Amino acid sequence: MRDWLLYLVIAGVLAFAVSSWWGVRRLKAKHTRRAVWEETHSPGLGHQRVAVVLNPIKARSAEARGLIEAACAEAGWQPPRIFETTAEDPGFSQARAAVAYGADVVLACGGDGTVRVVAEILAGTDIAMGLIPLGTGNLLARNVHLEVGDLPGNVQAALFGHQRFIDTARLTLDNSRTGESAQYTFLVIAGIGMDAEVVNDTNDDLKKAVGWLAYTEAGARHLVGRRKKVSIALDDQPEQFRSIRSVLFANCGLIPGGIDFIPQAMIDDGMLDIVVMSPRSAIGWLAMYTKIVLKHKKELPVMTYYRSGKITIRSSEPLPTQVDGDPSGEATKVTVQVAPGSLLVRVKDGTEVG
Repeated sequence: MRDWLLYLVIAGVLAFAVSSWWGVRRLKAKHTRRAVWEETHSPGLGHQRVAVVLNPIKARSAEARGLIEAACAEAGWQPPRIFETTAEDPGFSQARAAVAYGADVVLACGGDGTVRVVAEILAGTDIAMGLIPLGTGNLLARNVHLEVGDLPGNVQAALFGHQRFIDTARLTLDNSRTGESAQYTFLVIAGIGMDAEVVNDTNDDLKKAVGWLAYTEAGARHLVGRRKKVSIALDDQPEQFRSIRSVLFANCGLIPGGIDFIPQAMIDDGMLDIVVMSPRSAIGWLAMYTKIVLKHKKELPVMTYYRSGKITIRSSEPLPTQVDGDPSGEATKVTVQVAPGSLLVRVKDGTEVG
């Protein structure tokens, strides 16, 4: 019985992935909740100093560079200053150099990792970040309604579009077993538990071949597993104890495939939307899958939602974590806190950010 249900869930996940992929090819994903804060506004700059933090190993990186240089030349601006990332430095020193250069806008030209690093350096400044998505997930680009395959259009939005402030979030990790600690800025969704296991175990070659669908294959392999005991404290309130498979911390909720995974999450409301997932069996996963696909409002005991500006999770054993789809190591204590309105982002003219 258990195996039959597991196979059913796997088949459903795969069928949904295929249907989502086909739907995205045919229709633009609808994610039109109004933003909470001010509307987008024009930068009001007749001339801009442009810097680019570029991941040179990404497909279409050379094409992106050429389009940016051509657009700046046509506008009569000085050539953009290009800072290439390396295997040793994913963009921290490059983004700092762009700030020191005096850039009015810094274009994050790469995948989600490049975007996250540039955002970490620009957060808290009045320097705008433009998005040139060249990765697999391109999570933030999707949540500000950019067409991730439209490279010329994204260059135009990054250089000549409107802009607005959005929230960022800070993930702090402590591992009592190793004594290590780390901090990460993220923009869309971070997590601890099974979701991080899936990110860690996704086949890189498969990801290059089929893109975000590779996560579906890894997810199916990790459906079976034991729940982990953790404590959860929201906004420094007394902790509660739960047995979980995964906890997600969402700044916004649109993910590849046009899936609005956490519909209530908005990118500028100054809050985190938290999902605690605790299925015991394949039946629980099937119920969660049905709720997400059908956007059912009925509450499930295996899927609990919270809203908070800060959350702390403790575990007796190190658990894997992820930030915006990238592995971020294991931790016995995870603290996540939102930074409201801390990042200025370029978007298309008149775009609503939800």
